[in-house]
Amino acid sequence: MSRADESISTPTRRTLLAACCAFACLAAGGAVAAEANEAAGLMAEIRKTFTLRGKPIPPEIFRDFGDGNLAESRSIWTSVDLDAAVGSNPYFDEIGRSGAWVVQGRAARNGNDAERTAYRYIGATKSGLLVAIATFNGGGTGVFTTLHILDLAPARAFDEDGEVYTRLSLTNLRSMSLGDRWGGEAVIAGDHIHVKTTRDGPTGGARPLRIIKARRP
Repeated sequence: MSRADESISTPTRRTLLAACCAFACLAAGGAVAAEANEAAGLMAEIRKTFTLRGKPIPPEIFRDFGDGNLAESRSIWTSVDLDAAVGSNPYFDEIGRSGAWVVQGRAARNGNDAERTAYRYIGATKSGLLVAIATFNGGGTGVFTTLHILDLAPARAFDEDGEVYTRLSLTNLRSMSLGDRWGGEAVIAGDHIHVKTTRDGPTGGARPLRIIKARRP
């Protein structure tokens, strides 16, 4: 190869290599952007309807957030990957609806008591926090009601093959017990939650309006 050929071919190889690198970077950036856009769309759906790809969030998540463990003052499980939870084996119990409530549970079997968890999604606050009222019944007469303030955020992680993916993490920021067989309603006003109690327990009456500020730590 002559020096003239060398002077032409070397820059050409460098240019080709640079173009390939640039294309790979663009492709990777495009994939990341597409994944981010998908996550943003899914989070918008969750905030609006508390569903993921049209499927309800399993009520038993609230049982695991502490509603089903009255012996502990603080929740042991505080966060869940919604994409992994919806349709998973741990939350295989049948999900149904009763008016505004989403219900999940199991009948008594194999020596275990019947169990029923339900929630009513209230909505999202001005700052994007999610609010729900959940009930838990472990087989007795008690139906224990809890107000939950939750945060929803994407989180990058590795799957079992080492590939990066986006988790949709739902975190329980605050749980407030409303009592056994509570009756009333909760309304969001900006970043505040107005809780109106019309029945305080099995035999109790109304309570004064309670206003709770929904905020991140």
